[in-house]
Amino acid sequence: MKLVKFLSKLIKKDGFVLVDANSKKYIIGKPKKEKPVVLKLLDKKLHYKLLFYPDLYFGEAYTDGTLTIENGSLSDFLDIVLSNIGRGEKNQFNQFLNKLRGTYRFLTNFNYKKKSKKNVSHHYDISEKLYDLFLDEKRQYSCAYFKNKDDTLEEAQNNKIDHIIKKLNLKPNQKVLDIGSGWGSLAIEIAKKSKCQVLGITLSENQLKYSQEKAKEMNVDNQVQFKMMDYRDVNEKFDRIVSVGMFEHTSRKYYKTFFKKLEKNLTYDGLALLHTIGSVNSPRSPHPWITKYIFPGGYTPSFSELVIPIEKCGLLIADAEVLRMHYAYTLKNWKDRFLKNKDKVLKMFDEKFFRMWEFYLVGCEKAFQWGDQVVYQLQLTKDMHVVPNTRDYIYK
Repeated sequence: MKLVKFLSKLIKKDGFVLVDANSKKYIIGKPKKEKPVVLKLLDKKLHYKLLFYPDLYFGEAYTDGTLTIENGSLSDFLDIVLSNIGRGEKNQFNQFLNKLRGTYRFLTNFNYKKKSKKNVSHHYDISEKLYDLFLDEKRQYSCAYFKNKDDTLEEAQNNKIDHIIKKLNLKPNQKVLDIGSGWGSLAIEIAKKSKCQVLGITLSENQLKYSQEKAKEMNVDNQVQFKMMDYRDVNEKFDRIVSVGMFEHTSRKYYKTFFKKLEKNLTYDGLALLHTIGSVNSPRSPHPWITKYIFPGGYTPSFSELVIPIEKCGLLIADAEVLRMHYAYTLKNWKDRFLKNKDKVLKMFDEKFFRMWEFYLVGCEKAFQWGDQVVYQLQLTKDMHVVPNTRDYIYK
């Protein structure tokens, strides 16, 4: 079987047992002698689907239950496979189909305001209770900042908020814009820790309602305002602009639009902070399974794709930080909490939904652990003299 030959070339360290749809066993790599991980295919179509386009069909098969894993978890299996693949491509067929699909998507994906809102609602407006099962108490749905690998999720998310606030180098009475404010915790913390006025904008109905209620509960609604608004509709000037985990939803066609708008809304002596997932590889096509089932319209840019539109829009990169393993640790915490609450998830959704989200969380964790995914934090200004010349002010 060609799939076996392909997998045998791919897996050089560790390994697993493959059982095809005809119940025939194959040894792939060098699996453990006692209780090796077993990948069981229950549909004959997977014999060629996984060969030609594993990026899409593996996730679909796991979600549908036509592929199962024994003597281990999905995490165990993806650890074996992705540690062998690293930042490389799986095969020429997969690379060609990804490029073809990516080109088509680039040509046809117009991130109009109405479509942006629809994409956001697809993921964020499904159920408030679902997110409470795996996020921290402040509902931070973005990469945490682990000063130590063993920090709790709550500690690491508070670290992230503090790190961002310090990087913003806030001054009393400044106006702050939070683009893609999520459930409002960053905007609220900025208000609590400074004498600034904050506007948080979102495209999620659920997040807007939650944020507004939370601001009243925390007694900062006189400082913080939340609005249902597309960033392209903001027409005010701000001293500080922050965006955490929103840029990934911006189509590549609109990068120049985004940074042009940032430049227009930022005062001359202002400072913006962009926090986004990115890739350390050269530009490539978006992941087909993630964009089909989890984040329609989503894309994680290479650094080169960020720098060019920033330069063209008259902004300066005052500082760039790459957070490497932090999102892998964040996702591991989310995954562990999600799996621990399986019974509660199944009361809200079916088994298929559970497997789909398990694959999403585990797959992303392993992409940050072994693949090309990182988080970029960029400080953007119009004037070289806006921030201090060293990072000392951040770490005091």
